[in-house]
Amino acid sequence: MNNFLSKIENFICYFCFAVIISFPVFQILSRSIDFFSIPASQEIVQHMTLWIAFMGAVLAARSNRLLAVVREPVFKQSSEFNLGHFLVHAVSVGIVFLLAVSYLKMIQIGIQYPAFVAPFITVWFAQSIIPVGLFLIWYHMIMTSSSRFNYRLLLVFFSFLITIIFYYWQFPFSNEILLTFKVLATLTLVAFGLPIFVVLATLSILFFLSEPTDWATNFDLMATISDSAYRIVVSPTLAAIPIFTLAGYLLAESNISRRLLDFFKTSLGWLPGSTVLIVVLLCAFFTALTGGSGVTILALGAILYPILVEDGYSEVFSLGLITTAGSLGLLFPPSLPAIIYSVTAGINPIDLFKQGFLPALFLLLVVVLYGFYHRPNEQKKIKFSLKNSMKALSVAKWEIVIPILIILGLFSGFATLVECAALLVVYVLFIELYIYKDINLKDIPKIVIDCATLVGGVLIILGFAMGFTGYLVDAQIPLKILHFVQQGIESKIIFLLALNILLLVAGCIMDVFSAIIVIVPLIAPLAAYFGIDPIHLAIIFIANLELGYITPPVGMNLFLSSYRFNKDMPTVYKATMPYFFIRLIGVLVITYIPLFFY
Repeated sequence: MNNFLSKIENFICYFCFAVIISFPVFQILSRSIDFFSIPASQEIVQHMTLWIAFMGAVLAARSNRLLAVVREPVFKQSSEFNLGHFLVHAVSVGIVFLLAVSYLKMIQIGIQYPAFVAPFITVWFAQSIIPVGLFLIWYHMIMTSSSRFNYRLLLVFFSFLITIIFYYWQFPFSNEILLTFKVLATLTLVAFGLPIFVVLATLSILFFLSEPTDWATNFDLMATISDSAYRIVVSPTLAAIPIFTLAGYLLAESNISRRLLDFFKTSLGWLPGSTVLIVVLLCAFFTALTGGSGVTILALGAILYPILVEDGYSEVFSLGLITTAGSLGLLFPPSLPAIIYSVTAGINPIDLFKQGFLPALFLLLVVVLYGFYHRPNEQKKIKFSLKNSMKALSVAKWEIVIPILIILGLFSGFATLVECAALLVVYVLFIELYIYKDINLKDIPKIVIDCATLVGGVLIILGFAMGFTGYLVDAQIPLKILHFVQQGIESKIIFLLALNILLLVAGCIMDVFSAIIVIVPLIAPLAAYFGIDPIHLAIIFIANLELGYITPPVGMNLFLSSYRFNKDMPTVYKATMPYFFIRLIGVLVITYIPLFFY
C-alpha cells in the first residue's frame, strides 16, 4: 500500500515539474517563431506550482523532513513513549486534519459554481490538491510517528475528536485566558519539534477563532487560512522558486564545485589570501542559486573546509568563514528569498536585483577583506600560469557563464523570471547530461524528488504564514503598530535601528520565508511613513536576515555548521563572532547610507 502510494506521489511531482519547465520554454519558442501558444499557459504553471508545494510537503512528511527548529526529526518510528513528542504528534495531526476537512467546503462551492483556470481545467480541480495534500500529510505523520499500532490509532482518534469538537463548539478561543494559554502552549511545543507550518497554522486558527462573528463558522474561517496559501502560492512569479531550486540541485549533484574551484585557484591562486575569495565566491554562487544557506554549508563544507586548513588557516577561522559565507548571496539573482519578498511587498523582483547587486557585493567584500587581513604568514602560493588558467576555463566554461546567462535573461527583457528559470534548467540538464556527463538520466527522478521535498517544505510554510498574515491584516495590527510608532518614535534613524534589532531577532528564530510573509506587511506601512524607499527596505530586510543566520545563540547556520563539522556550539560561536560583528557593520552601512549604492 505504502509503496504504491509513494509511486503515485512521485509521479505527480515528476509530471508537475515537467509542466512548469516545458510550458515556459514553449512560450519563448512560440514568441520567437510566431507560433501558436498554449492557452492559459501562465495560469497552468501557477497552479502546477501549487501542486508541487503540497505534494512536496507530502514527500517531506513521508521522509520526516518537515522543517522545524530542532535538529533531530520528531516524527520517527520509536517504541518508546515521550510526552513532548506525543503532544507534537497530536497537535500536528489534529491541525492538519482540521484544515483538510475545512477546505472540503471550498471545493464543494467550486463544484457548484465552476470557474476555469484553463480550457477543461476547473479551479476546484486545481484547488483539490490542498485537501488531498493535507490528508496525505496527515496520513504520513501518523505512519512515521510510531511503530506501534495503538499509538497510531490514538492519533487518528484524536484527529476525529478535535474535528468534532470544533464543529460543535463555535469560537472556542473567545475567552482570553484560554487563548493565551493555547498560544503559549503552541510556542512551547516549537522547542519540542512542532513543524513550522503547523505552528503558523495553529496560531492562525487560534486567533481567527478568538473573535466571534455571525457570518462564518469555525470551518469557514479555517478554510480561509488554507485559501490564503492558495492565493500566495499561485502568484505569477512564485513558480520560479521550484524551477531555480531544481537547477541548483542538478548542479549540486554534478562536479561543478570542483571545476569552479580549479578555475578560481589557477586564476586567482597567486593572490595573497585568494583561498578566502574563492570560498566566498563559491558559497555566494550556490546560496543565490539554491536559495538556502543550509544547502551551501552541507553541500560544499566537506570540500572547502579541508582546502582552507591545508592553505594554512586555522580550523576555527575556516569553520567561521564557511558558516558565514553560507548566508551570503541572498541578494544576488536569482535569490529565492528576494523573489518571495518581491511577491509579498508588491515590488518588481528585477528592480530589487538591480539595486541590490552593489549592496550584495559590498557585504561579500567585507567578509573577503577580513579574510585577507587574517591570512596566514606562511601560505602556499600558486604561480600564475596563463596556460593552466585557460585550460581550467576551457573545462569549466559552460558553468562559469551560468551567472551571466541568468543576469542577461533577467535584465534584458528576453524572458520573464519564470521563463528564465525554465531555460536555466534546460541548459543545466544539457551540459550535465551530455557535455560533462556527471549526471545520468536515471539520477534525475531522485534529484526531482529531493528538490520537491525541499520546495514543498518551504512553500507550505509560505502558504500558512500568509494565513497568519491574513489575521494580522484583518485585525488591523499593522495600523495599530503604525499609530504606536508614530507616538513613540519620531526619528527615521531611531526607527531604522529598531528595525535592525527586530530583524536580527526574527532572523534567529524564524526561517527567512515565513519571516518575509509575516513581518513585511507589518513593517511596510512604517517604512512608508518614515519615507524609506521600498527597494531600500527590501535590501535592509534581506541583509538583516542573512546576518540573523549567524546570530548567536540560535542562528540557523550555527546549528547546521555544528551538525556538518561535528563541532560543539561554543566552538561554532567562537568561530563566527568576529564575522558577525564585521557583517553587522556592513548591514549598518547599507541601512544608513543608501545613496552609497544607488
